[in-house]
Amino acid sequence: MKQDTILYEGRYLTLAERDRWEFVTRSNARCVVALVAVTADEEIVLVEQYRKPVGAFVIEIPAGLVGDVADPDEPILLAAARELEEETGFVAARMNHLVDCPSSAGMSDEVISFVLAEDLGRVGPGGGDASENIEVHVVPLDEVDDWLVRQLSAGKRLDPKVYSALYWLKCNNPFS
Repeated sequence: MKQDTILYEGRYLTLAERDRWEFVTRSNARCVVALVAVTADEEIVLVEQYRKPVGAFVIEIPAGLVGDVADPDEPILLAAARELEEETGFVAARMNHLVDCPSSAGMSDEVISFVLAEDLGRVGPGGGDASENIEVHVVPLDEVDDWLVRQLSAGKRLDPKVYSALYWLKCNNPFS
């Protein structure tokens, strides 16, 4: 396989070229973990934060980088537990690695590892680390469709991974 040509290298992202195809790669993490987080009361835990690239507040599932803290070989489930507690203030009684998917296969080599986090217990306020300002939303699953429509009507953006999470919950974890 031909070696990638580095076109630009920033602190966190690298622009590379392979066979005349330009794409972005992360230079500070191995992959991303995204959490399908549900409580015992059948509520989904979502987060909201302002995202500078799109200039808007975005509703998302909790997520974060794997291997960006201290251990580049950080296990997926360890990163998932860390990010869940940091962003939402919840811990999970059970976690299951569902599937790995490309985040944007035409633009990046980034892989998202989806993790189902079940039977959540609240241990803190969440909100993210010092560089983040995350609002936590706990939404009953039987009300989530209407809630999402209201968020869109209020001018917020919706990350499509939310719909992936809802699909996997509806299908009762088709990857197990």
